[in-house]
Amino acid sequence: MLKPLAGIRVLAIEQFGAGPYGSMYLAELGAEVIKIENRATGGDPSRQSGSVTLADDDSAYFQAFNLAKKSVTLNLKSDEGRALFHELVKTSDVVWNNLRGSQPAKMGLDYAALKDVKPDIVCTHISAYGRDNDRADWPGYDYLMQAECGFLSVTGEPGTPPSRFGLSMIDFMTGVVAALGCVSALLARASQGGRDVDISLFDVALHQTTYPGTWYMNHGIETGRVARSAHPYNTPVQLYKTEDGWIFIMCMTDKFWGLLLECTGHTELADDPRFNSMAGRAENRDALTEVLDAIFQTAGTDHWFDVLQTYIPVAPVYDLPNALDNPFVSSIGMIQTMNHREFGDYRGLSNPIKIGNERLPTDCGAGLGANNDDILGGELGVENLEDLAARGVI
Repeated sequence: MLKPLAGIRVLAIEQFGAGPYGSMYLAELGAEVIKIENRATGGDPSRQSGSVTLADDDSAYFQAFNLAKKSVTLNLKSDEGRALFHELVKTSDVVWNNLRGSQPAKMGLDYAALKDVKPDIVCTHISAYGRDNDRADWPGYDYLMQAECGFLSVTGEPGTPPSRFGLSMIDFMTGVVAALGCVSALLARASQGGRDVDISLFDVALHQTTYPGTWYMNHGIETGRVARSAHPYNTPVQLYKTEDGWIFIMCMTDKFWGLLLECTGHTELADDPRFNSMAGRAENRDALTEVLDAIFQTAGTDHWFDVLQTYIPVAPVYDLPNALDNPFVSSIGMIQTMNHREFGDYRGLSNPIKIGNERLPTDCGAGLGANNDDILGGELGVENLEDLAARGVI
């Protein structure tokens, strides 16, 4: 497959979540993403994170964020390491990092520091709070953004402690937004030159408050938690009990409400004055929950999913094993099998983007410094790699 970012080179100084997740999109879309790692610290800490080790310098956690990437080890705090980094910058299109906001300037990774090395370089910065405010030096992670930006206050059941998302969605969204900003700058580079592109976890999290945020800012409406993971207004849009589990129904329109009644064989509810309008169903949500629970508990989740699918938006509630073992997942190619240098056959999730109606083929991420010989030795012509390694430069 001819991938759309083929020919683009990205130097990534990154670790853990948001940065690696975003640059993995670039890599799987065809960019040559080279992780610049410090061998003295073990490289990206995610190589040793999680409960599954694949090799001395690799983990299942690391692979989840670093498919299709290369690795070169450089100590950017050494003069020789920085000199070699600048040689790589000359042949690159993007310098990408997810450091604290104050660090890129100190480490010479921003456009001001690199424009004389490569005038059209695109420097993409992912930080917790941004690089131009009084929190620039603060560390920060996904869960903190969910807390401060209101996510925990609208997640979970009423009357229980605030709850975070089960996954690090702020990290993931920030990585994808950073990739979009980066590619946008690349598109404009021929006419506008190089520049800095900045994305912060905090900004992305706050931006994702979307309509509840707009409701509050303009109308003073405070959105809180609603039982059964329900939509704050549209009803029935929530979890319902079945005979053997749970099912999620989304009747976002009157049309879907009518189809739900037809499919379940309870068209008499269309004439119930409590439920014959969207506003009425929202006002009488608790009563409607009791009525629909009684209906759905007459059969299992699979039965109702079969009855309702294609007519209304509906989904069974799966745990992770069932979600990944779902036959639909394999039928659409969302899992690929790759070759891992030590583990052997290794299954990974496919990139959700399809090009020409085809999934993007990918590979396992490289071992720590696996590409030193071909990039530093072969491409840059550095002959004393063993000496540089012994002195902690690479």
